[in-house]
Amino acid sequence: MTFPKWLVWARDLQALAQSGLTYAESPFDRERYESIRQISAEMMAAGSQADMERVLDLFTRQDGYATPKIAVRAAVFDERRRILLVREVLDHDRWTLPGGWADVNLSPVENTVKEVREESGYDVRVTRLAAVWDRDRQDHPPAPFSCYTLYFICELTGGQARTSVETSEIGWFGPDEIPADLSHGRVLPQQIARMFDHVRNPGLPTDFD
Repeated sequence: MTFPKWLVWARDLQALAQSGLTYAESPFDRERYESIRQISAEMMAAGSQADMERVLDLFTRQDGYATPKIAVRAAVFDERRRILLVREVLDHDRWTLPGGWADVNLSPVENTVKEVREESGYDVRVTRLAAVWDRDRQDHPPAPFSCYTLYFICELTGGQARTSVETSEIGWFGPDEIPADLSHGRVLPQQIARMFDHVRNPGLPTDFD
């Protein structure tokens, strides 16, 4: 997907301002980087038609050297090789693979197991890493930050279906039964199809980029 120039420029300016404010010692340099952050927020708000103050607040809360964010997604399969999907409350009750932003002090596998349990009630064992995809290299809608998502193949080990504050429904689906109302900001049809490829052929290498 080719993103609009305003989004690329706004992201670049936000990252430059964030990293600059992390290391700048001169008050004059800090003032310049704050101005750059203001410009990046104005560009993002204008291009996305978002509220300017909300965008600026989002950017202001970012600190440290700017790097891509990390998310995890779990491709959980049952004994019938159906995949687990959950309805995400925060995205208009659309379906997605269980997962979310990776929490600090947890490994990628620990994050994945935690997300599945919290969002679906099931216990799983992670068996392998299927893909590491740059969000911008797929067909996801534009987002304010760069993100890498780790997709793990998981097997069901226990638990039972249980919704949460994040999810309103839980279901198992075959390859020809994937709902049309997917949360495309979180997962895409071709990514789910690729998870089925991986479970059918365990010898496939990890996808990346």
